[in-house]
Amino acid sequence: MIPRKNFLAAVAGLALFGQTLIANADLPDFTPLVEDASPAVVNISTKQNQPVRGAQAQMPDLEGIPPMFREFFERGMPQRPDRRREAQSLGSGFIISKDGYVLTNNHVVADADEIIVRLPDRSEMQAKLVGADPRSDVALLKIEGDELPIVKIGSSEALKAGEWVVAIGSPFGFDHTVTAGVVSATGRSLPNESYVPFIQTDVAINPGNSGGPLFNLKGEVVGINSQIFTRSGGFMGLSFAIPIDVAMDVANQLREDGKVSRGWLGVVIQEVNKDLAESFGLERPAGALVAQVMDGGPAAKGGLQVGDVILSVDGKSIDMSGDLPHLVGAMKPGSKAKLDVVRDGKRRSLTIEVGALPEDGDQLASAGGPGSSTKSNNRLGVAVTELTDAQRQQLEINGGVAITEVSQGPAAMIGMRPGDIITHLNNEAIDSVKKFTQVVKDLPKNRSVSMRVLRDGRASFITFKLPK
Repeated sequence: MIPRKNFLAAVAGLALFGQTLIANADLPDFTPLVEDASPAVVNISTKQNQPVRGAQAQMPDLEGIPPMFREFFERGMPQRPDRRREAQSLGSGFIISKDGYVLTNNHVVADADEIIVRLPDRSEMQAKLVGADPRSDVALLKIEGDELPIVKIGSSEALKAGEWVVAIGSPFGFDHTVTAGVVSATGRSLPNESYVPFIQTDVAINPGNSGGPLFNLKGEVVGINSQIFTRSGGFMGLSFAIPIDVAMDVANQLREDGKVSRGWLGVVIQEVNKDLAESFGLERPAGALVAQVMDGGPAAKGGLQVGDVILSVDGKSIDMSGDLPHLVGAMKPGSKAKLDVVRDGKRRSLTIEVGALPEDGDQLASAGGPGSSTKSNNRLGVAVTELTDAQRQQLEINGGVAITEVSQGPAAMIGMRPGDIITHLNNEAIDSVKKFTQVVKDLPKNRSVSMRVLRDGRASFITFKLPK
């Protein structure tokens, strides 16, 4: 047993050693960065005129009065003026030019009737909205000024996980609050945010930080703080920033053209999981699987087909399917894109002229109907019927069969239901009930099999295995 005196001495020694390590650790000093950058970080408040709910004028009951007399009574009633109130929101922003251009988030200024920018010296200016892009959540403002303080713009492309980063903003209205952390990941895809490869950090971000700058240790802006992931409404360690390269491209287009143009292929894609990779003959799950090709779109004109797996664009690898919209969206409409794809287990290259992303996506209708059909006692456990010419034209497809019945079997286990359209099975196009029956008969056992299904106008590939 160690004597108590020696034990206490050892503990004290360890504590002193720990303090020495902390003192000697190469931790960054953010003071110079904050002093240089803070003058160009602004607070943004907005005002919206909204109708007041409730407190409506007391209206007599006119039920049962003939219309001609009801109109008389309504005309004789005193009209209350439309009472309105001002709704305010707070956010952050930063000045990027000496003549007063300011970057912030679109959601900070959306639907605002008035935008007020407050500078570090507490002076306030009314800002003009130059333009906004909801898809990237970037907005460009303009205030009057000359020789205003500006931030240094860096590049987000070279950012790596583990780098120190600093945020300056106005969380809950507390101006010029400084928080720091590290880059957790880059190139993050978020739901419903297809065109921004977000920077993920663990920097504390709260309401009011939105639109504020994210700095690297050189004092350069590398991102715009935009979103957090939370289950409590507050910070939980997951913050997301728009890369400054994306934001500046958007700002320049808004300034010059008043709108943002993005590249577009005209495809619906999905993730390649382990089973899909096996069914398509891939060595590992990677790439973007083409589930649907828009008729007449750039991809269709360039020869891209349903079932192709896109592995790279202009030499840049597509590891996750969400990488594809980022890369293509950043391309200029009319430019050429070289795609490396896997088709029928073989690699090939395609060159496609990139189109312009439409304002609104087209919606396809689902269909199903009577015709030549099968019974549901096949190996897949579904009954299918031929599609009519009108249904195929409505769906803009050349083949496919519609499911009319689902019994116990693999199809039921993977969630198939009547009305689903099967267009491909085991990498073969299905253009008739006869073809479907033949392919089902020859399906391999105990191996992942892919099937392309159209439901409510949206296509996707799913996989299943037949038992031995």
